[in-house]
Amino acid sequence: MGRRRKHDDRTAAALLDAAEELIERGGVEGLSVRAVADRVGTTTRAVYTVYGSRAGLLAALGERAFDTLGAGIAALPATDDPGADLVDSAVSVFRRFALEHPSLFRIGVQQVATPSEVIQRFRPSAQTAFAELERRIARLGVRCVGDAALAFHAMCEGMAAVELRCMIDPENAEHLWRDAPSPVTLAHAAERALRNVTELGRGWPHGRADVSADAGGRSWLHLS
Repeated sequence: MGRRRKHDDRTAAALLDAAEELIERGGVEGLSVRAVADRVGTTTRAVYTVYGSRAGLLAALGERAFDTLGAGIAALPATDDPGADLVDSAVSVFRRFALEHPSLFRIGVQQVATPSEVIQRFRPSAQTAFAELERRIARLGVRCVGDAALAFHAMCEGMAAVELRCMIDPENAEHLWRDAPSPVTLAHAAERALRNVTELGRGWPHGRADVSADAGGRSWLHLS
């Protein structure tokens, strides 16, 4: 019979829950291995065993943020109205995530006070979640899927940020989210902006600009 792990998945989840609550109360600066251990009623050794360090805790919180977002988008049904489906993803996934997990939103999405080395550790989870969004965006039939997805993400992040700062009437918040620029509008706006930047680049003295797309559909401007 194999030896039972002293610190199982429940312990790992409890430590993350405690870290998330501590950050919500005191910011990233208030997070410490000792405080997390004390909140769970365990030892600092348990935290180090599961996550390795304080930075490991932050990286795991970033992963939790994007795992939650990616799973939420993937779980939404796909109807015959891809635009309406994206609006639902903004309201029922992104907005709900930001309101229920504001500390994860700040760590993972806004990356407030998140060290660059920690961001690199949860980047794969962020890329996986963004790929889920891109699959939804692709159903709109736009040319530059990556640009459209980035524009849609920016709208969601901005709406969530102002709502968390209590700048939106709670009774009117969902209505504002649903009346925000439609995914189709954002997609075409992103494409227009890309064309404008391309034309601007071509006007540079002694140079020209070309746009190419990578495998993920993101467009890149190359000046020469």
